[in-house]
Amino acid sequence: MNSAPRLGTGSGQRALLITTLAVPLTGWTVHAVALHRRLAAARRDPLTGLLGRDGYTAKARQILDRYSDTATVIMCDLDRFKQIKDTLGHAAGDAVIAATAERLSTWAGNHAAVGRLGGDEFAVTLRITPARRQARLAQLVHRLARPVVLDDHRIVQVAASTGAAAADTPATTDLSALQRAADTALYQGKHTGRPILATTDDLTVASVNGRRAGRPGTHTLERTA
Repeated sequence: MNSAPRLGTGSGQRALLITTLAVPLTGWTVHAVALHRRLAAARRDPLTGLLGRDGYTAKARQILDRYSDTATVIMCDLDRFKQIKDTLGHAAGDAVIAATAERLSTWAGNHAAVGRLGGDEFAVTLRITPARRQARLAQLVHRLARPVVLDDHRIVQVAASTGAAAADTPATTDLSALQRAADTALYQGKHTGRPILATTDDLTVASVNGRRAGRPGTHTLERTA
């Protein structure tokens, strides 16, 4: 008599089929999760943990689409950052960048888009009611101007220039246009310690490949355009 075990009725066959299918599906699930994590990490700046340009752009556009009446785009870069690196070294420069990123993130909150676009250039898109804009921007500049203490206890004096463009003032939700306007406002107030809010006129500044004409680096873009 054959004593080999048998699968029972149809329910046993269905269980075998489900188990057989589950093995490759589980493998694909693990692969998909790992891929998602790698893609998410790729959208982050490795030094600061902030969103990179692509990740920032995607989230900023979502905020602008949803909150066009209260969204504000902010451009920010550090004053005399090259001097800090040349004098104190690249490690000190990295520490200043990381501290700036942390201050921007804390100020902006969890629902904002905060990105490092490259070097000492940062961008933020968030909701700010018109009545609070100037006060919030002044608070940001004050926060960014606090000294940075390095691991070896040296103190680095820092400052940042900030320009902002509100979607309701130029009446546009185009992220590129608002960033150019905010960038123009930033350079109007460069080294003054004052945040500058862009006007409608700042939307008409000439640009090179989406960046304000005259901004450092745009001459290179002109040659390659």
